[in-house]
Amino acid sequence: MPRRKLSDLRIVQVPREEEVSNNEGVSGVRSSEVPETVEETQVEVGQRRKSRGRTMLTGLYNLPPGERVQVSRNDAGQPIGAEAGVLANVIGMTARNGSLLPISYESWREMPNGNKNQAVDHIKERFSLEVSDDYVKHALGKKWRDHKSFLKKKYFKNSLSLQEKMQNVPPGLLRYQWEDAVRFWSSTKGEERERVGIASRQKQKYTHTAGSKSFARIANEEELKSGSSVGRVQLFDITHTKKDGSAITPEAAEIMAKMKDKKIEFEATASTNGSANLDDIDNQVIADVLGPERYGRVRCQGSFVTPTKYFGAQSSQYMPSQSRSSQAEVNRLQQQLTQFKAEVEAREAERAAMEAERATREAEREASYKNLENKFQELMTMFKQNPPQNPPS
Repeated sequence: MPRRKLSDLRIVQVPREEEVSNNEGVSGVRSSEVPETVEETQVEVGQRRKSRGRTMLTGLYNLPPGERVQVSRNDAGQPIGAEAGVLANVIGMTARNGSLLPISYESWREMPNGNKNQAVDHIKERFSLEVSDDYVKHALGKKWRDHKSFLKKKYFKNSLSLQEKMQNVPPGLLRYQWEDAVRFWSSTKGEERERVGIASRQKQKYTHTAGSKSFARIANEEELKSGSSVGRVQLFDITHTKKDGSAITPEAAEIMAKMKDKKIEFEATASTNGSANLDDIDNQVIADVLGPERYGRVRCQGSFVTPTKYFGAQSSQYMPSQSRSSQAEVNRLQQQLTQFKAEVEAREAERAAMEAERATREAEREASYKNLENKFQELMTMFKQNPPQNPPS
């Protein structure tokens, strides 16, 4: 990345204390040690076809000490702006660094936290980030999985024997890491994971036209251009429409048409009720046309946005049918429990009222008894003071 292109980015000067702290956090792995993207040249029908070469970013790594590229975030915690594109490139390069993030682990979950933290610190050497470390780790995990998938597709040939596969080490990759990955891919567990992945991809009916640019950046750019908020339905249209204005696939065109009709219907209902809300309407439209959200992602929101974060833990917008049935049962039981508690409270109130009435009657009886006793005592006193005279004989 030539130095002159950095003039289009926001560069900030960080305090010296932060500069020293960040440098101390990276133990021995410097910028120059990050391997670049392997330059790929594909041959098709006897002709060489050029493809994307190395990602250099030399200008970024030549920034003076203390300078950082500042990366902003949106309300969902996703990076936005031109700087976000540079950050994505560096995250990708870091994810391909076998010294930091070896491919020998079966999954990103098994990657030690120490490696992940070191990779984050390495990225922070050149960026002043508003996004969280959790976002960076999430993005690193995706790029790391993409990197393993690319290596497997290109160098793990089913036609080769296990020994030949192990010897077919990709350029720049440590042999022991490749051999560990080959052993896992060749295992029963690895083959089953591949079958699950293939089945999942076959269910995908359409892709998008966003390319490498994130949905968050596309939405932000459109909002800056139009001056108004971009909803999920509008973002679906933008990211599934080609440059000539046509939908990317017939399936996508059908979905967009259904969404348009549903949105008109819901907007009419909302305006009648006086409860129009862009986000709520878009959520209803997408749920009605595409069904409930799956766990882990929200359509047209990009990575790092989960259904729980977006809708709330109790929302039914994203619940699969089985979960919705379970939730309905929970709601029914909660209603029964509420009714039972109300009945118990009513009986308790009735019992308390009866007890109060009994206590009142008892108090009245006690008062009457005391009154009679007092009158009797008065009569006895009078009798003693004025005894009856015997009649003369």
